[in-house]
Amino acid sequence: MLAPPRTVVHRAAGLWALERALQRRGFDRVAGADEAGRGACAGPLVVGAVILPQGRRGEIDELNDSKLLTPAARERIYEQVVRRAEAWTAIIIPPGDIDRRGLHVCNLAGMRRALAGLSVRPDYALTDGFKVDGLGIPGLAVWKGDQVAACVAAASVVAKVTRDRIMEELHESYPQYGFDEHKGYSTPDHGAALAEHGPCPEHRFSYANVAAVGRPGARRGNVGVAPGEAARVPAQVGDNVAMEGGPR
Repeated sequence: MLAPPRTVVHRAAGLWALERALQRRGFDRVAGADEAGRGACAGPLVVGAVILPQGRRGEIDELNDSKLLTPAARERIYEQVVRRAEAWTAIIIPPGDIDRRGLHVCNLAGMRRALAGLSVRPDYALTDGFKVDGLGIPGLAVWKGDQVAACVAAASVVAKVTRDRIMEELHESYPQYGFDEHKGYSTPDHGAALAEHGPCPEHRFSYANVAAVGRPGARRGNVGVAPGEAARVPAQVGDNVAMEGGPR
């Protein structure tokens, strides 16, 4: 018996084309997973996973990569996603775990946990940038997936809004750092606050800029990399996305 032909989806086909192509191949529930906070030196890493309903119910106005949206637009889209999604979840990974295990390890583990934590089991998973093994379902790593697949874009919004809200709460406990403004990323203002006040428990001590001003005995190491774990280059696809079914 001949294998079915590969499906090729052009990036220009729009945000919903990839999921619809998968659904035509029999994968009715397509989950997307994405993270927020990889590049921050303070605060948690948050991983979101979302299954959007098929058809017009899953089409959300303004939906896009969370980094390309204003805070107000992200909040509007977040409310629509959590109201309309068949299932969604957000996994919060604290800074101490990132220091102990490494950023990349935590990112992959967070995606596994987020996808496994969905109340509805997906038939297929799309992950932003990195291939995630051990899901028990077919999956595909999509380069800049939050700009290509609606479910990944929705997951990016869930992760980003969840994390921003956490950082705003942390600002109440640590107002000297300005977490409500830069959300833990390495801005000049954040660097100046670190130099003046030193790090707080919500900083990532394995990051070079934090370790450089850390208290005596603070953990030191390579930026975002667990001991003995080499940083990995994200899987990339070309201008188009090719999909094949089957477990990965």
